[in-house]
Amino acid sequence: MKSLGAKAAGLRLERMSASPRWDGAGFRNLHPVLPGLRDPAAQRPSLSDFLCGGERRVPRGPLPAMDPSAAWSQPPASGLRATWLGHSTVLLEIDGLRVLTDPVWGARASPSRLAGPKRFQPVPVPLRAMPPVDLVLVSHDHYDHLDYPTIRELARSEVPFVTSLGVGAHLESWGVPAHRITELDWWESHTLPNADLTVTAAPSQHFSGRGLKDRNATLWSSLVVRTPRHAVFFSGDTGLTTEYAAIRERLGPFDLVMLEVGAFHPSWGDIHLGPANALEAWSLLGGGAFLPVHWGTFSLAMHAWDEPAETLLSLGEQKGVPLLMPRLGEPAEPHRIEPVMPWWRAVDAVGPGAVVEPEAPMTLPKSMPFPVD
Repeated sequence: MKSLGAKAAGLRLERMSASPRWDGAGFRNLHPVLPGLRDPAAQRPSLSDFLCGGERRVPRGPLPAMDPSAAWSQPPASGLRATWLGHSTVLLEIDGLRVLTDPVWGARASPSRLAGPKRFQPVPVPLRAMPPVDLVLVSHDHYDHLDYPTIRELARSEVPFVTSLGVGAHLESWGVPAHRITELDWWESHTLPNADLTVTAAPSQHFSGRGLKDRNATLWSSLVVRTPRHAVFFSGDTGLTTEYAAIRERLGPFDLVMLEVGAFHPSWGDIHLGPANALEAWSLLGGGAFLPVHWGTFSLAMHAWDEPAETLLSLGEQKGVPLLMPRLGEPAEPHRIEPVMPWWRAVDAVGPGAVVEPEAPMTLPKSMPFPVD
């Protein structure tokens, strides 16, 4: 099955083997489990829990979405703008350049077109209608971050990719030429040719794998995008790690911090943040406007689909955190922080026969929960 990707070999594998994170069989976290992050009373969900457990895991109605095309036709006044397109896919406009994070346009976060977590609704902008992108970032190789049909489409363009060690084997097997792929170990940087933009891979606490026998065969990273005027932090997937303080010292400060808040469970403290730990990570990173990602798109955990947003808003407002929580496809500039409008609260009130605003004409497919991440 081509969607599984390919194994690293040759010079790529040699470079991976030279990483401090490589233990001879695969990559390892710096901290296997940080003390206090895992709830000792929490039991890991079983497969039946994933398939049948939890309540309100899928929204009843379509999430409000905007077409950002008109906004994208004009550069951001501040030089920095972010458009959340669902899950961890964000279009960053940073000082005249466009950077796309973890692009996922596929219908399912799965190797199969027939099974696995299904999108709540399509991306607000079809991939073919996206403006030209200068760089694509891929944090790690899980299906909800590295999507086979999306990469196959992007391979037809000339856009370069920056990703974590080993992930280039997947990209190359799907048609991306090797000269357009840059793979980074933690703390390594790449400067976009003919542009004043640098990407640095930084630590995260997670795992990797697309099949039954390739766990941790590729690296996972957070990523920092920096120009002379602006800096953006993108978490990819991660649990809370003390390395966030080191990231602040070496790569901060940040104008925009994009942290995962969804698909969490008390027993997963070491590999996913959730909203409470995301706020702690934001503090360790030294602050900045906080745009939550990794929620509102797939059912990947037991919690209600909107719990990450509700918890983040409640805790964030108590702590005075500058939250950016736009609707899908709604461009937002970090320098302009306005009170959060909890648009998601109206979604489950949409019932049969309800009128949907014209800006959100999407239908809601049913989801079949499936453990991906």
